[in-house]
Amino acid sequence: MDLSAILYFLCLISTASIRINADEFNVLDFGAAGDGNADDSMAFIKAWNNTCSATAKSPTMVIPKGKTFLVRPITFAGPCKSSDITIMGVDSLQIDGSGTIDGRGKAWWDISCKINKKEGCIKLAPTVLKFDRCNNLRMNNMNFINSPQTHVTLMGCNGVEFGFLSIQAPGTSPNTDGIHIQASSNVYIHNAHISDGDDCISIGDNTSNINITQVDCGPGHGVSIGSLGKDGGEVGKGTVKHIVFSNLNFTDVENPIIIDQHYCDVADSCKETDTGVHIDDVLYAQSFGTSKTEVAINLNCSSSSPCTNIIVDTIQLKPANPGQRVISSCNNANGQSKGTDQPKCCF
Repeated sequence: MDLSAILYFLCLISTASIRINADEFNVLDFGAAGDGNADDSMAFIKAWNNTCSATAKSPTMVIPKGKTFLVRPITFAGPCKSSDITIMGVDSLQIDGSGTIDGRGKAWWDISCKINKKEGCIKLAPTVLKFDRCNNLRMNNMNFINSPQTHVTLMGCNGVEFGFLSIQAPGTSPNTDGIHIQASSNVYIHNAHISDGDDCISIGDNTSNINITQVDCGPGHGVSIGSLGKDGGEVGKGTVKHIVFSNLNFTDVENPIIIDQHYCDVADSCKETDTGVHIDDVLYAQSFGTSKTEVAINLNCSSSSPCTNIIVDTIQLKPANPGQRVISSCNNANGQSKGTDQPKCCF
């Protein structure tokens, strides 16, 4: 992993607990005082160097609970032996730099079950950069390429801003989401270019107040709210509501506007259920472009939990190819169409 960004730690207040593990490198073990007065920069550098050089599958740099660290601007540099590094439990972390994190994912893609279904294939691969329970997080001007799987993951974070990021992987690379947001709130992503083999930005369970603007996506599956109730644990118990998609420009996109509660990423492997997550109060507005598929607006909802209050307002979608037409398709979806929509929605 090539990493040449500058990380600014200004009086970090950590919420992570101390754990003793051979795969974890605690800054206190490398001389950090954690009193808010002493300069702990060298301890952080030493802890990072040991984390980066560790041969463990997923080494973790630990900043322990109840301490305040004063650290000057420092550089966390690679390449690292592991492609799965975790930054955990830090408040007010700022990452700013023009460096590139290279996940070197091709070796993982070649043995992915999504591509190669032979015995010994893998379903899960490392994520290049994870933020676990980090609050007031800022990351700007970073470049990510070729992650084995998801490039950046937010798990249990609050108050996040990502800006001016570049994330790139081949369109054929399996499950290489750009940014995945899980159990997080108050996330602002702006001015980013993302091209990958899966969702540009994926949003999972227990998330709220997500603002995504000025993001150039493609190739990739756009912004996806999905895998809700995955594996049956929460199916039928949750809702997706108060969602706005507006001012979008589609260029030769397959199914530009889509809700699919019958989606299955592996053909014939998903069981039908008699329940579903309730989708309510979704607005698609002031968007235009071209559709590669005949069905440009596809609202495919569950009969047991129909979609409600879906608003389609001033959508202009034209065929991407000569002789093609564009239509809309609705299944168990209730709502209304406004403005000069093309194609007319099927409510």
